[in-house]
Amino acid sequence: MNVLLLGSGGREHAFAWKIKQSELLTKLYIAPGNAGTALCGENLNISETDFDAIKKIVIEKKIEMVVVGPEAPLVKGIYDFF
Repeated sequence: MNVLLLGSGGREHAFAWKIKQSELLTKLYIAPGNAGTALCGENLNISETDFDAIKKIVIEKKIEMVVVGPEAPLVKGIYDFF
């Protein structure tokens, strides 16, 4: 399963570390990520609130699950966007 994790903080690093341990994981992408998350998956230079860019990556990379770490994308409506 390809997974996209949104965010760049310590919370997202903890999520990335744990998600990376899953046997179901094929590829982990983190947007925008940080130095710690780069050790767990591939960081993408996309803002967590740029919904159009996120949608493009989800389609392009065949993402099956999006994990939202920070509150900003939730407040701005990423759930309804998808």
